Amino acid sequence: MTLPITRDEALELVKKYNSDERDLIHYLESEAVCRAVAEKVGENGEYFGMLGLLHDIDWGITKDDTKEHLTKAPDILREKGFDEEFIRLLVSHGYGFDCAGLLNKKRSEKKEFILAAGETVTGIIHAYALMRGGVEGMEVKGLKKKFKDKRFAAGCHREIVREIESVTDFDEFLEVAIEAIASIKKEVGL
Repeated sequence: MTLPITRDEALELVKKYNSDERDLIHYLESEAVCRAVAEKVGENGEYFGMLGLLHDIDWGITKDDTKEHLTKAPDILREKGFDEEFIRLLVSHGYGFDCAGLLNKKRSEKKEFILAAGETVTGIIHAYALMRGGVEGMEVKGLKKKFKDKRFAAGCHREIVREIESVTDFDEFLEVAIEAIASIKKEVGL
């Protein structure tokens, strides 16, 4: 699980292909959550932080044609020296979506679930934090209430977040995710 570039180099790479501030916030939150969840379940936090940070590396250049999402990412990452396993894991967060030919693929591995659930849960946590005036003091109980309300943060694919249950306890996952985003609250405007 060797990483070919530093975290700072990865952030510059993300910024090279993505300029939307909201997207950059999502990538930073995904990095924090994926790192924290990985460490909680005994995986390499630095590796998963990098996956979270880079997971949508090609979004800025493919979002006008979402079927193209994750088609450019492999070449961008290969050029930077990432191995095929890292690239495969990164692309797995798109399984089940109509992009890069991934519609009929399903996640089946612990590592895939960590990335997909970790990057997806950020949307509902961020929305809830904005609603309540910040992430500080957010509790799992309140987040779960919002999670159950499918109208709240309607774009959050709750079924993907629930995939984490094959890896760890759902409440513990939410607690770790909240704490991870709270640890970078100034960087992400919360």
